[in-house]
Amino acid sequence: MQRDRQPEIMDQPGLKTEDHDRALKGLKRINRISRCIPGLFRYFETLAGDNPSTQLNVLELACGGGDTAIELAAIARRRKLNLSIKACDFNPEAVRIARRNVASSKSSVEVFVANALEPSEFEQFDVVYCTLFVHHLDPPDVVRLLKAMSSKARHLVIVDDLIRSRLGYLLAWIGTRLLSGSWVVHHDGPLSVKAAFTPTEILDLASQAGLSNCVMERTWPERYRLSWRPH
Repeated sequence: MQRDRQPEIMDQPGLKTEDHDRALKGLKRINRISRCIPGLFRYFETLAGDNPSTQLNVLELACGGGDTAIELAAIARRRKLNLSIKACDFNPEAVRIARRNVASSKSSVEVFVANALEPSEFEQFDVVYCTLFVHHLDPPDVVRLLKAMSSKARHLVIVDDLIRSRLGYLLAWIGTRLLSGSWVVHHDGPLSVKAAFTPTEILDLASQAGLSNCVMERTWPERYRLSWRPH
């Protein structure tokens, strides 16, 4: 499949609040099935084990409804891991929904509006990660994003996203309809796969951004997790 990035409804201004909210709930359910969050937490747990006496400070970029950060913070609390998570999104409506989700879950996650491509807006963190964001970008902006992430991460950068493939497209088409009643998710899900990168492509973009010796992990269902540690 050739990469084909078309405008997604979630990226457009003017989406009704109720439609935006319903779409984020559908994405939350899909992410839960994909087991993305336990996979991310494994990295945090390992890193925290290397420095058990210090707090691990984590930043999520393009957080959407904040569900990933909230769940990671909840797992950390249950396992008594000293973890502090902040999350940001460029869309004020997404931040509003994320803050509501934080309040309803009594989470400690701090959410704010910021542009993921502008590293000057952020302080330094131990870990900087994003999920399901890179496929929204053109290659030059992916390189820009990875440079921004690496400049603000003291110990670890993680990028988790979709793999562009025929199997991935089929799974997205079926899965969005089984797991969500949102027409936005039904429309955007398959388009996201068509806009995604292959593992080889994302490794090449990471190299262009100066991230050498990245680790690429393929995960179910047709996703990848790229990790990088500064030397």
